[in-house]
Amino acid sequence: MHSLNFTAETSSNGVVERDFTVGDVTGALWSPAAGPARAPLVLMGHGGGMHRKAPGMVGRAHRLVADGGFHVATIDAPGHGGRPRTAHDEQEIAMMQRAMKAGEPVGPIVVRYNAHLAERAVPEWQATLDALQELPEIGTEGPVGYFGLNMGTAIGVPFVAIEPRITAAVFGLHWPDRLAAAAQQITIPIEFMLQWDDEHIPRESGLALFDAFASKEKTLHANAGRHKELPRFEADSAVRFFVRQLDRSVKAPA
Repeated sequence: MHSLNFTAETSSNGVVERDFTVGDVTGALWSPAAGPARAPLVLMGHGGGMHRKAPGMVGRAHRLVADGGFHVATIDAPGHGGRPRTAHDEQEIAMMQRAMKAGEPVGPIVVRYNAHLAERAVPEWQATLDALQELPEIGTEGPVGYFGLNMGTAIGVPFVAIEPRITAAVFGLHWPDRLAAAAQQITIPIEFMLQWDDEHIPRESGLALFDAFASKEKTLHANAGRHKELPRFEADSAVRFFVRQLDRSVKAPA
């Protein structure tokens, strides 16, 4: 079992940011600078071609810490951030780039490649969660959430399906292919985001993935706009969702 090693620390606006490693996996942890001795944990998976500290990830993390009082952790997916790419990674990325340049559908390539990444990333997320729960400010007794869109959903669905420590999740913006079977094993409360005019993922595909979840408590957020036009207010909605589900003693932001 790999231990968690902190490599850097900064603080701003009441949020402490710490870089860490678990084995050769690079991650980041955001925490309240002051607050209760322990707080719930939210794990965040990033999108394809991004990394653990992409601007959108940092912004969501700060909202979850400041408005929800949570700890928030991210890790770089295989072949992302500072992690080296394999020959297979390079081949799949080149195929996606050729398809986009030619105006051809990229969905089949993305689905296949993301499934491959999930096989590698799910054990890394489990090891990271093990290590994070060794920290006294997180511990093993508190609830854990997962928040991941796009590739973060492709990795998050199979991860949450086999991880009983996750008690609530936010997913969205992905095809059902290779995910529906895992989604059918998920019964925890979920919030699901879909772009009604998504040029890559037909709305029927997004609705099919939402329908596949076995959760009795699940909410669909369908917004007008294209794939990359997810409204910023959905981040605030996710904060309110996790406040309700992970720590009902924390007042949700207005």
